[in-house]
Amino acid sequence: MGILSWIIMGLLVGVVAKLIMPGNDGGGFIMTIILGIAGAFVGGYVSKFFGFNGFTGFNFGSFIIATVGAIILLLAYRMLKKK
Repeated sequence: MGILSWIIMGLLVGVVAKLIMPGNDGGGFIMTIILGIAGAFVGGYVSKFFGFNGFTGFNFGSFIIATVGAIILLLAYRMLKKK
């Protein structure tokens, strides 16, 4: 799967992660997109680390993996922002 596909999936995942974890994070939609794209990468690498297939294309499993990665990054962003 190419980098463009990761970015497109990240855009979608960022929106879903923000819907799952609403809040006033600052940065608005742009920060949500950035966290979604980065979350797709993080989710893919973390899942490969634990022996799963990782991010394999536009399918439900990859979407879930990327969403979990985006939620992890959103939590980390909120924790760093509080300090």
